[in-house]
Amino acid sequence: MNDYLDPINSVGMPEQIDSSLALDFLITVKEGIRNYSIAITEAASPEVRTTLRNQMEAAIDLQTEILELMLQKKWVHPYDVSEQQILDLNAAQTAIEIANLKLFPENNNRKGLFPTPPQ
Repeated sequence: MNDYLDPINSVGMPEQIDSSLALDFLITVKEGIRNYSIAITEAASPEVRTTLRNQMEAAIDLQTEILELMLQKKWVHPYDVSEQQILDLNAAQTAIEIANLKLFPENNNRKGLFPTPPQ
């Protein structure tokens, strides 16, 4: 990928962004489930524990939906390590290519672009 402005380099990017956002959402929901479980053990009243348990069960259902979407779209392969490794290596390679793009000009001298302050 030499020219980030060339539209040919954006082929497949929306799908990669969607999978990245889905993975981030999945991780966030899993973290929320963990936090709910900790909060339940520290809650004093039965009403609070019931509310937290209901919210945790809703979060578990959401986690299931996200994972099913990711499986359906083939964004994750939890039962096939070799396939998942290929996906991870491709994602890492894309990240390296994006990081190596020349996004800024060589000359960063901004002298003369700003008004001089009043004396």
